[in-house]
Amino acid sequence: MQRLLYLFVPLLLAGACQRASVPNAKRVVVTGIDTSKKPGDDFFTYANGIWSDTAQIPASQAGVGAYSFMNYPQRIRLQAILDSVSAGQHPKGSLEQQVGDFYASGMDIAAINKRGYDPIKPLLTRIDAVSDVSSLLKLVAEEQKVGNRSMIGFYVGPDTRRSTINIAQFSQTGIGLPERDYYIKTDPSTLLVQKGYRDFVARLFELTGTEAAAAQKNAAVVYDIEKQLAIAHRTNIERRDVKANYNKLAVAELAQKQPTLQWATLLADLGVQADSVNVAQPAYYDKLNTLLTAIAIEDWKVYVKAHTLSNYANHLSQPFVDASFAYTQILTGQAVMKSRAEEMTQAVDGSLGEALAQLYVKKYFPEEAKKRMVVLVDNLKKAFEARINKLDWMSDSTKTRAKEKLYAFSEKIGYPDKWRDYSKVDVKRDTYFENRLSANKNDYVQSLAKVGKPVDRTEWRTTPPTVTAYNNPPLNEIVFPAGILQPPYFDVNADDALNYGGIGMVIGHEITHSFDDQGAQYDKNGNVTNWWTKTDYTKFKGRTQQVIDQYNQFTVLDSVHVKGALTVGENTADIAGVAIAYDAFKMTEQGKSTTKLDGFTPDQRFFISIARIWRVKTRNAYMGMYVNTNPHSPAKWRVNGPLMNFTPFYNAFDVQPGDKMYKPANARITVW
Repeated sequence: MQRLLYLFVPLLLAGACQRASVPNAKRVVVTGIDTSKKPGDDFFTYANGIWSDTAQIPASQAGVGAYSFMNYPQRIRLQAILDSVSAGQHPKGSLEQQVGDFYASGMDIAAINKRGYDPIKPLLTRIDAVSDVSSLLKLVAEEQKVGNRSMIGFYVGPDTRRSTINIAQFSQTGIGLPERDYYIKTDPSTLLVQKGYRDFVARLFELTGTEAAAAQKNAAVVYDIEKQLAIAHRTNIERRDVKANYNKLAVAELAQKQPTLQWATLLADLGVQADSVNVAQPAYYDKLNTLLTAIAIEDWKVYVKAHTLSNYANHLSQPFVDASFAYTQILTGQAVMKSRAEEMTQAVDGSLGEALAQLYVKKYFPEEAKKRMVVLVDNLKKAFEARINKLDWMSDSTKTRAKEKLYAFSEKIGYPDKWRDYSKVDVKRDTYFENRLSANKNDYVQSLAKVGKPVDRTEWRTTPPTVTAYNNPPLNEIVFPAGILQPPYFDVNADDALNYGGIGMVIGHEITHSFDDQGAQYDKNGNVTNWWTKTDYTKFKGRTQQVIDQYNQFTVLDSVHVKGALTVGENTADIAGVAIAYDAFKMTEQGKSTTKLDGFTPDQRFFISIARIWRVKTRNAYMGMYVNTNPHSPAKWRVNGPLMNFTPFYNAFDVQPGDKMYKPANARITVW
């Protein structure tokens, strides 16, 4: 979720929530409702159809509108900051010098093109020198430290059975397509993506001097290895099983089970000192252990080269960037490349995010927003507690534990209290590739230092300018970056109906994630333990199954359906998020009144706001990938799905039998 530069307000909000033109008026006016549509047939289109009919997706983007697509205009804001600081002279090591010179180095296309792929030639030579599995794994581990990942998915995070301590963790990885099913399915659109990926890999080899036929052969080798690895992957739906992803094993035991991986040596090469690690998806490492000896070392060298070229393509000269974009076009339908400035802004945000964020917060984030958010969050928590008390399917003992968890929440709003340290990142104005590696190395060193140490609860998992919000179950926290605290989600000048239907719904959504199919398995301390009675948990699972069944029926592109089992957590959070936000809104003076504004009652404005915060228009290719890989439902069903289950919506817009969104009262789903 993200926001804007004034230049882009007409693009995102034209015909939506606009400032009143009355002198000195500060409230937000609701316009652009398609009154030719029946709200009970398709509320998303009723609230957003006029905008959707006229909104143009920028050629460089896969979509336009709210939610994650707000990060496009947000990057224009950040770009303006970077254009300014990169033009000046700043002391070495200062925030301005680091982000400015990093940005400038990436904008120097002539220098980057002159280098071609020289920056990775020494690495390709090192790969050529690999002679056996041991030297292969050593190289893979060394490259992991600078962000060049291939077959090993190493990261550091809280031990979910002892969430105050960080442990070394390993997850499935090793593939270049979006997820495992892309290697298995044979429908025309998937086959097109498969071919596009093989062509991309072949093109990368050609750009390093490999003859075309040999490059195609290399691509086939890489694809075959990846397909074997992919088959051992858990599906995205299977990975939702929190307990199945916890497999804490002694290194000695792993060494016996998977001897070819040489775990003790691998961990030493990664710099990890630990007696045990968590292997989230053991079947992947079982398969990798087998394939390392079953597949010729020369083929593994081709595989590692391919992943190296793919990982670094966008850091190299224009032909490599072009090859990468050609594959992106097939995946997303994006018509043209993003501007170089936008790409470099993303690069700075990814590599020096909290340094850039400090400049952003000073310029764009009003402290008033943070104060208002504290009140909103507190009201939403009160509303959720009241809903827990009223549940007719949950016992008193489980209700008590649920409320204990609710009030053990911590909230992060706007930006961190403690900023990240980038002093070890060596940024020079004329070495873009090396700047990227230095930032990657800094990330790795800081992450590695956490193994076996207490979890730092001040850390953030996203940068403050990003338009998003998240729930972090092991820390039992909800986080709302500065980026989302702007229209249409939050506006200090908006009436309560719009703010509670906007950011209020988001707050309710994030609170509910602690009680969705995954979050419900974590206790108030962030540990995966059972705090439910057996009967209550069975009832809970029955209700989430109703959510799965309902969303399975929703269509997206022709015959393509929402994946209910993949999106159940987000859908549960959406359904409850609307209800919690509404209950909190009813605590306000406006929520208790019936006074109309712009011809709409307070309740109607609340629901219109919910529809507006998910206003999105995307390319079909992007939406096809989104449905296959994203745990969120498409925007239309983030609106219509929850509302068709919520009786106050029926009352607000007089939804009647025969309307397409109508469900009998006894069929409307309530989880929380």
